[in-house]
Amino acid sequence: MINFRLIRHLWLFLAVAEEQHFGRAAKRLDMSQPPLTEQIQALEQALKVKLFERSRRGTYLTPVGAAILPAVRKFAEQLQRLELAVHEAVAGRSGVLTIGAISSAMLDVLPPLVERLKADYPQLTVSVKEIDSAEAIPALEAGDIDLAFARLEGELGGTIQSLALAQDRLAVAMPREHAMAATSRIRLASLAGEDFVMFSRQVSPVYFDSLVASCRANGFSPRILHEVRSVASQVAFVGCGQGIALVPASLKKLAPENVVFRPLRENVRVVTTAMAWSTARENPLVDAVVTMLKLGKRPS
Repeated sequence: MINFRLIRHLWLFLAVAEEQHFGRAAKRLDMSQPPLTEQIQALEQALKVKLFERSRRGTYLTPVGAAILPAVRKFAEQLQRLELAVHEAVAGRSGVLTIGAISSAMLDVLPPLVERLKADYPQLTVSVKEIDSAEAIPALEAGDIDLAFARLEGELGGTIQSLALAQDRLAVAMPREHAMAATSRIRLASLAGEDFVMFSRQVSPVYFDSLVASCRANGFSPRILHEVRSVASQVAFVGCGQGIALVPASLKKLAPENVVFRPLRENVRVVTTAMAWSTARENPLVDAVVTMLKLGKRPS
């Protein structure tokens, strides 16, 4: 039997945990503060633990509260997906395809694909959520997403398959006043003494490792000053004088006035976007997308 009272209490817990303030949480939930406080206390009594500490500066999770927060967040996401699926079923739609994508894939690969899916499957709902590349495989294995569009290469696990969709040559992003900015093509070895702004290994391990391997193949290990979570952040850090960055050449459009992109003399290519999916569960919609892209019908 579903415990709807517990579900509501967990929603309230999540709001207070995210707002770190009972008053703000109550406003977000469109309720007054006293009932919210009472229901959080009821949840604590039911679980026989203390979830929050309150002080003049705000509300803070106890160690137990912090420990259960990730599971409650995931539960809330699953409930939202369930609610969406129910609404779509009532509206007569044929299904929901959940796609996780890195931000760069949302800009180029995904829009034409979503447009094609909507044309081929008018009753399909496509739900897109932003992910890091490192989150792609766990999300696929957990069933949180049906397809992932991320920087992925190599062996991804026994139940995960992938298809490379986009590759690009590496270029160097550097401040406009840099000594090598006037050079038309730059040798990778000439960057040995530079400070690097790198795409975080935590976000995309394979991508990070491939860049470091390219540097080592040219006689040096990069001196990494910053690790950031996106190519846009790499370019922004370069613009702030924090070093240089190895980035896909096609993202030159991200460069502000004080940053220039210069191609490498070497032809070093990286996978910028791959599609991955799980074979552990059957999904005709996923099969249709995979077939579409494998047959070369991928939108350009």
